[in-house]
Amino acid sequence: MSFSTADSWSVGVGIGVFLIGLGVFVMCLRTAGLIARLGKTLDEIDRQIPALSTPIATTLTHVGGIADTADATIARLGVAVGQLESVAAGATRTANTISTLVSTVAENVRKG
Repeated sequence: MSFSTADSWSVGVGIGVFLIGLGVFVMCLRTAGLIARLGKTLDEIDRQIPALSTPIATTLTHVGGIADTADATIARLGVAVGQLESVAAGATRTANTISTLVSTVAENVRKG
């Protein structure tokens, strides 16, 4: 029995395919290990979430209270600004009336 070049290629291709299969097998084993570690990490996170939920809920309630207080303060400021605008409009009308009165008196004094 003689060993030809075609036989060498067949053996080479067979060894190559075997090595590729072995590489895929090793990659699958490593991926399985990674997924197992990921599962443990997710289990730990699930275990810690209940301990964190109370402080987070308290913080969110506190922030909500601050936001409500800010909204109420802004509403009060809006009312105060409205009142100041009314006072300013009244002062403007009064100043215009006084200006008209002073102009009339000055004109009458000049005519007079």
